[in-house]
Amino acid sequence: MLPLGLSMLWESVEPEAALKERFGFNSFGAVTEWASTVLDETWGITVRACIRMVISDHNAIVWVRSDQGDLVVKWSRARERFARLDASTRLLRTLGGRGIPVASPVATVDGLDRVTLEGPSGALSVTVLPELTGEWLDVEDHAAVWSAGACLAEVHHALGAGDHDMSPMSVRAKGLRERIDDWLADGDRGLAPAASRRLKHLVSGAPELDDEPQLVHNDFRAANILTRDSKVVGVLDFDDVMLEHRVNDLAKACVYLGTRFTEWRPTPTAVRQTLRAGYESVRPLSPAEARWFEILVLWQGIQAIPGENDPAGWASAL
Repeated sequence: MLPLGLSMLWESVEPEAALKERFGFNSFGAVTEWASTVLDETWGITVRACIRMVISDHNAIVWVRSDQGDLVVKWSRARERFARLDASTRLLRTLGGRGIPVASPVATVDGLDRVTLEGPSGALSVTVLPELTGEWLDVEDHAAVWSAGACLAEVHHALGAGDHDMSPMSVRAKGLRERIDDWLADGDRGLAPAASRRLKHLVSGAPELDDEPQLVHNDFRAANILTRDSKVVGVLDFDDVMLEHRVNDLAKACVYLGTRFTEWRPTPTAVRQTLRAGYESVRPLSPAEARWFEILVLWQGIQAIPGENDPAGWASAL
Protein backbone atom coordinates (compact mmCIF):
# COMPACT_ATOMS: atom_id res chain seq x y z
CA MET A 1 0.00 0.00 0.00
CA LEU A 2 1.24 3.49 -0.80
CA PRO A 3 1.90 5.72 2.25
CA LEU A 4 -0.62 8.20 3.57
CA GLY A 5 0.01 11.83 2.80
CA LEU A 6 2.29 13.10 0.05
CA SER A 7 4.94 10.92 -1.63
CA MET A 8 6.78 10.32 -4.90
CA LEU A 9 5.83 7.22 -6.88
CA TRP A 10 9.35 6.36 -8.07
CA GLU A 11 11.59 9.45 -8.13
CA SER A 12 14.17 10.17 -5.42
CA VAL A 13 13.22 13.81 -4.85
CA GLU A 14 11.49 15.66 -2.05
CA PRO A 15 7.71 15.45 -2.68
CA GLU A 16 6.97 18.89 -1.19
CA ALA A 17 9.43 20.52 -3.60
CA ALA A 18 8.02 18.57 -6.55
CA LEU A 19 4.47 19.54 -5.57
CA LYS A 20 5.37 23.25 -5.60
CA GLU A 21 7.62 23.21 -8.67
CA ARG A 22 5.41 21.05 -10.89
CA PHE A 23 1.88 21.98 -9.84
CA GLY A 24 2.12 25.20 -7.82
CA PHE A 25 0.62 23.84 -4.58
CA ASN A 26 2.32 24.96 -1.36
CA SER A 27 1.19 21.95 0.66
CA PHE A 28 -0.91 18.80 0.70
CA GLY A 29 -3.52 20.89 2.51
CA ALA A 30 -3.66 23.23 -0.49
CA VAL A 31 -4.24 20.21 -2.73
CA THR A 32 -7.13 19.12 -0.50
CA GLU A 33 -8.69 22.57 -0.71
CA TRP A 34 -8.33 22.75 -4.51
CA ALA A 35 -9.60 19.20 -5.07
CA SER A 36 -12.59 19.80 -2.79
CA THR A 37 -13.55 22.90 -4.77
CA VAL A 38 -13.21 21.42 -8.26
CA LEU A 39 -14.96 18.17 -7.37
CA ASP A 40 -17.86 20.12 -5.90
CA GLU A 41 -18.15 22.57 -8.79
CA THR A 42 -17.38 20.24 -11.72
CA TRP A 43 -18.52 16.80 -10.54
CA GLY A 44 -21.08 17.64 -7.84
CA ILE A 45 -19.06 15.56 -5.36
CA THR A 46 -18.52 16.50 -1.72
CA VAL A 47 -15.02 15.67 -0.51
CA ARG A 48 -14.72 14.48 3.07
CA ALA A 49 -10.96 13.90 3.09
CA CYS A 50 -7.91 13.53 0.86
CA ILE A 51 -5.84 10.76 2.38
CA ARG A 52 -2.85 10.34 0.05
CA MET A 53 -1.22 11.77 -3.02
CA VAL A 54 1.58 10.50 -5.24
CA ILE A 55 3.52 12.42 -7.87
CA SER A 56 4.95 10.75 -10.96
CA ASP A 57 6.77 12.99 -13.43
CA HIS A 58 4.17 15.52 -14.68
CA ASN A 59 1.26 13.53 -13.23
CA ALA A 60 -0.43 13.25 -9.85
CA ILE A 61 -2.95 10.95 -8.20
CA VAL A 62 -5.01 11.88 -5.12
CA TRP A 63 -7.11 9.41 -3.10
CA VAL A 64 -10.35 10.97 -1.88
CA ARG A 65 -13.08 9.98 0.55
CA SER A 66 -16.37 11.49 -0.60
CA ASP A 67 -20.16 11.36 -0.46
CA GLN A 68 -19.97 9.15 -3.58
CA GLY A 69 -17.53 6.65 -2.12
CA ASP A 70 -13.78 6.25 -2.33
CA LEU A 71 -12.41 7.95 -5.42
CA VAL A 72 -9.13 8.60 -7.21
CA VAL A 73 -8.44 11.98 -8.82
CA LYS A 74 -5.81 11.88 -11.57
CA TRP A 75 -4.32 14.85 -13.37
CA SER A 76 -1.51 15.73 -15.73
CA ARG A 77 0.10 19.03 -16.62
CA ALA A 78 1.71 17.64 -19.82
CA ARG A 79 -0.27 19.59 -22.42
CA GLU A 80 1.13 17.55 -25.30
CA ARG A 81 -0.61 14.50 -23.81
CA PHE A 82 -4.04 16.04 -23.18
CA ALA A 83 -5.67 14.68 -26.37
CA ARG A 84 -4.19 11.24 -25.74
CA LEU A 85 -5.43 11.27 -22.14
CA ASP A 86 -8.91 12.25 -23.31
CA ALA A 87 -8.95 9.23 -25.63
CA SER A 88 -7.58 6.77 -23.06
CA THR A 89 -10.14 7.93 -20.47
CA ARG A 90 -13.02 7.41 -22.91
CA LEU A 91 -11.51 3.99 -23.59
CA LEU A 92 -11.87 3.07 -19.91
CA ARG A 93 -15.62 3.58 -20.09
CA THR A 94 -15.84 1.36 -23.18
CA LEU A 95 -13.71 -1.38 -21.61
CA GLY A 96 -15.75 -1.31 -18.41
CA GLY A 97 -18.88 -1.79 -20.48
CA ARG A 98 -17.30 -4.89 -22.01
CA GLY A 99 -16.59 -6.52 -18.68
CA ILE A 100 -12.92 -5.65 -18.31
CA PRO A 101 -12.08 -4.92 -14.63
CA VAL A 102 -11.17 -1.24 -14.99
CA ALA A 103 -12.19 1.91 -13.16
CA SER A 104 -14.75 3.57 -15.42
CA PRO A 105 -14.56 7.37 -15.10
CA VAL A 106 -17.04 9.29 -12.98
CA ALA A 107 -18.78 11.76 -15.30
CA THR A 108 -18.88 15.47 -14.55
CA VAL A 109 -22.22 17.22 -14.08
CA ASP A 110 -21.97 17.97 -17.83
CA GLY A 111 -21.44 14.30 -18.68
CA LEU A 112 -17.70 14.54 -19.48
CA ASP A 113 -15.15 11.88 -18.54
CA ARG A 114 -12.13 14.22 -18.42
CA VAL A 115 -11.85 18.01 -18.31
CA THR A 116 -9.12 20.65 -18.47
CA LEU A 117 -9.09 22.83 -15.35
CA GLU A 118 -6.89 25.68 -14.22
CA GLY A 119 -4.48 24.77 -11.45
CA PRO A 120 -2.26 27.10 -9.44
CA SER A 121 0.46 27.09 -12.11
CA GLY A 122 -1.37 26.20 -15.31
CA ALA A 123 -3.81 23.91 -17.05
CA LEU A 124 -4.39 20.40 -15.71
CA SER A 125 -6.15 17.52 -17.49
CA VAL A 126 -8.29 15.93 -14.75
CA THR A 127 -10.37 12.78 -14.41
CA VAL A 128 -12.09 11.12 -11.43
CA LEU A 129 -12.26 7.35 -11.06
CA PRO A 130 -13.74 4.99 -8.46
CA GLU A 131 -11.01 3.46 -6.32
CA LEU A 132 -10.43 -0.22 -7.11
CA THR A 133 -9.40 -2.33 -4.14
CA GLY A 134 -7.10 -5.32 -4.18
CA GLU A 135 -3.48 -6.35 -3.76
CA TRP A 136 -0.78 -5.72 -6.32
CA LEU A 137 0.01 -8.84 -8.29
CA ASP A 138 2.38 -11.20 -6.48
CA VAL A 139 4.42 -13.01 -9.14
CA GLU A 140 4.99 -15.86 -6.69
CA ASP A 141 1.25 -16.60 -6.77
CA HIS A 142 0.99 -19.03 -9.69
CA ALA A 143 -2.80 -18.83 -9.94
CA ALA A 144 -2.76 -15.02 -9.88
CA VAL A 145 -0.16 -14.88 -12.65
CA TRP A 146 -2.22 -17.31 -14.76
CA SER A 147 -5.29 -15.11 -14.15
CA ALA A 148 -3.27 -12.06 -15.23
CA GLY A 149 -2.34 -13.75 -18.49
CA ALA A 150 -5.96 -14.64 -19.21
CA CYS A 151 -6.99 -11.09 -18.34
CA LEU A 152 -4.43 -9.60 -20.74
CA ALA A 153 -5.91 -11.71 -23.55
CA GLU A 154 -9.38 -10.43 -22.66
CA VAL A 155 -8.04 -6.87 -22.68
CA HIS A 156 -6.62 -7.49 -26.16
CA HIS A 157 -9.98 -8.82 -27.36
CA ALA A 158 -11.76 -5.74 -26.02
CA LEU A 159 -9.17 -3.30 -27.38
CA GLY A 160 -9.28 -4.99 -30.77
CA ALA A 161 -13.00 -4.45 -31.27
CA GLY A 162 -12.23 -1.74 -33.80
CA ASP A 163 -14.58 1.03 -32.68
CA HIS A 164 -12.14 3.04 -30.55
CA ASP A 165 -10.83 6.51 -31.32
CA MET A 166 -7.22 5.70 -32.20
CA SER A 167 -6.21 9.03 -33.73
CA PRO A 168 -4.36 10.41 -30.66
CA MET A 169 -2.62 7.08 -29.92
CA SER A 170 1.05 6.42 -30.61
CA VAL A 171 1.69 4.53 -33.84
CA ARG A 172 4.84 2.63 -34.77
CA ALA A 173 6.09 3.84 -38.14
CA LYS A 174 8.02 0.62 -38.83
CA GLY A 175 7.36 -3.10 -38.53
CA LEU A 176 8.89 -5.22 -35.79
CA ARG A 177 11.61 -6.73 -37.98
CA GLU A 178 12.80 -3.33 -39.17
CA ARG A 179 12.65 -1.86 -35.67
CA ILE A 180 14.76 -4.66 -34.23
CA ASP A 181 17.27 -4.44 -37.10
CA ASP A 182 17.57 -0.68 -36.55
CA TRP A 183 17.98 -1.19 -32.80
CA LEU A 184 20.71 -3.79 -33.31
CA ALA A 185 22.52 -1.39 -35.64
CA ASP A 186 22.17 1.84 -33.65
CA GLY A 187 20.53 1.30 -30.26
CA ASP A 188 22.21 -1.75 -28.74
CA ARG A 189 24.47 -0.68 -25.84
CA GLY A 190 26.48 -3.90 -26.00
CA LEU A 191 25.55 -4.97 -22.47
CA ALA A 192 24.75 -8.58 -23.48
CA PRO A 193 26.64 -9.29 -26.73
CA ALA A 194 25.87 -13.01 -26.81
CA ALA A 195 22.16 -12.31 -26.41
CA SER A 196 22.31 -9.65 -29.14
CA ARG A 197 23.96 -12.11 -31.53
CA ARG A 198 21.25 -14.64 -30.76
CA LEU A 199 18.59 -11.99 -31.35
CA LYS A 200 20.06 -11.10 -34.75
CA HIS A 201 20.08 -14.76 -35.75
CA LEU A 202 16.50 -15.34 -34.64
CA VAL A 203 15.18 -12.26 -36.43
CA SER A 204 16.88 -13.23 -39.69
CA GLY A 205 14.91 -16.50 -39.81
CA ALA A 206 11.60 -15.27 -38.39
CA PRO A 207 8.38 -15.66 -40.43
CA GLU A 208 6.13 -12.75 -41.27
CA LEU A 209 3.66 -11.93 -38.51
CA ASP A 210 0.12 -12.84 -39.51
CA ASP A 211 -1.78 -10.20 -37.52
CA GLU A 212 -2.22 -6.43 -37.72
CA PRO A 213 -1.24 -3.98 -34.96
CA GLN A 214 -4.10 -2.93 -32.69
CA LEU A 215 -4.54 -1.02 -29.44
CA VAL A 216 -2.66 -2.72 -26.57
CA HIS A 217 -2.15 -1.84 -22.89
CA ASN A 218 1.63 -1.32 -23.19
CA ASP A 219 2.35 -1.33 -19.43
CA PHE A 220 0.85 -4.56 -18.11
CA ARG A 221 2.86 -5.36 -14.95
CA ALA A 222 2.45 -5.93 -11.23
CA ALA A 223 2.09 -2.24 -10.34
CA ASN A 224 -0.91 -2.00 -12.69
CA ILE A 225 -2.65 -5.27 -11.77
CA LEU A 226 -4.81 -5.72 -8.68
CA THR A 227 -5.80 -9.18 -7.43
CA ARG A 228 -7.98 -10.73 -4.78
CA ASP A 229 -7.97 -14.44 -3.93
CA SER A 230 -5.57 -15.05 -6.86
CA LYS A 231 -7.95 -13.44 -9.37
CA VAL A 232 -7.43 -10.19 -11.25
CA VAL A 233 -9.94 -7.61 -10.00
CA GLY A 234 -8.42 -4.48 -11.52
CA VAL A 235 -6.26 -3.37 -14.44
CA LEU A 236 -4.86 0.14 -14.00
CA ASP A 237 -3.17 2.84 -16.08
CA PHE A 238 -4.23 2.80 -19.71
CA ASP A 239 -2.50 6.14 -20.27
CA ASP A 240 0.20 4.59 -22.49
CA VAL A 241 -2.12 2.56 -24.74
CA MET A 242 -0.75 2.38 -28.27
CA LEU A 243 -1.05 0.58 -31.60
CA GLU A 244 1.19 -2.49 -31.51
CA HIS A 245 1.21 -6.22 -32.21
CA ARG A 246 -0.47 -8.16 -29.41
CA VAL A 247 2.42 -10.62 -29.14
CA ASN A 248 4.81 -7.74 -28.42
CA ASP A 249 2.54 -6.53 -25.61
CA LEU A 250 2.52 -10.06 -24.17
CA ALA A 251 6.30 -10.31 -24.44
CA LYS A 252 6.77 -6.94 -22.75
CA ALA A 253 4.41 -8.03 -19.96
CA CYS A 254 6.43 -11.21 -19.48
CA VAL A 255 9.67 -9.26 -19.09
CA TYR A 256 8.38 -6.50 -16.81
CA LEU A 257 5.61 -8.33 -14.93
CA GLY A 258 7.39 -8.27 -11.55
CA THR A 259 8.23 -4.55 -11.55
CA ARG A 260 6.68 -2.12 -9.07
CA PHE A 261 7.59 1.54 -8.77
CA THR A 262 11.18 1.53 -7.40
CA GLU A 263 11.35 -2.28 -7.26
CA TRP A 264 12.60 -3.44 -10.67
CA ARG A 265 13.66 -7.02 -11.06
CA PRO A 266 13.49 -9.52 -13.94
CA THR A 267 10.59 -11.93 -14.15
CA PRO A 268 11.59 -15.58 -13.51
CA THR A 269 11.26 -17.92 -16.48
CA ALA A 270 8.60 -20.06 -14.76
CA VAL A 271 6.49 -16.95 -14.13
CA ARG A 272 6.76 -15.93 -17.78
CA GLN A 273 5.63 -19.38 -18.82
CA THR A 274 2.62 -19.19 -16.49
CA LEU A 275 1.61 -15.77 -17.78
CA ARG A 276 1.78 -17.03 -21.35
CA ALA A 277 -0.21 -20.15 -20.48
CA GLY A 278 -2.96 -18.02 -18.94
CA TYR A 279 -2.97 -15.79 -22.02
CA GLU A 280 -3.21 -18.75 -24.41
CA SER A 281 -6.08 -20.24 -22.42
CA VAL A 282 -8.10 -17.36 -23.89
CA ARG A 283 -6.22 -16.47 -27.07
CA PRO A 284 -3.73 -19.06 -28.40
CA LEU A 285 -0.76 -17.65 -30.29
CA SER A 286 -0.46 -18.51 -33.97
CA PRO A 287 2.69 -20.43 -35.05
CA ALA A 288 4.20 -17.18 -36.36
CA GLU A 289 3.36 -15.34 -33.14
CA ALA A 290 4.91 -18.15 -31.09
CA ARG A 291 8.18 -17.73 -33.02
CA TRP A 292 8.10 -13.97 -32.57
CA PHE A 293 7.24 -14.27 -28.88
CA GLU A 294 10.65 -15.81 -28.13
CA ILE A 295 12.36 -13.09 -30.19
CA LEU A 296 10.46 -10.28 -28.51
CA VAL A 297 11.03 -11.55 -24.97
CA LEU A 298 14.75 -11.62 -25.74
CA TRP A 299 14.69 -8.12 -27.28
CA GLN A 300 12.68 -6.63 -24.42
CA GLY A 301 14.97 -8.37 -21.94
CA ILE A 302 18.13 -6.91 -23.46
CA GLN A 303 16.61 -3.43 -23.46
CA ALA A 304 15.66 -3.81 -19.79
CA ILE A 305 19.30 -4.14 -18.66
CA PRO A 306 19.90 -0.88 -16.74
CA GLY A 307 23.64 -0.66 -17.45
CA GLU A 308 26.93 -2.13 -16.34
CA ASN A 309 25.67 -1.82 -12.77
CA ASP A 310 22.96 -4.50 -12.80
CA PRO A 311 22.36 -5.63 -9.19
CA ALA A 312 18.95 -7.15 -10.00
CA GLY A 313 20.49 -9.49 -12.61
CA TRP A 314 18.64 -8.45 -15.76
CA ALA A 315 21.54 -9.55 -17.98
CA SER A 316 21.89 -12.94 -16.31
CA ALA A 317 18.12 -13.46 -16.64
CA LEU A 318 18.53 -13.61 -20.42
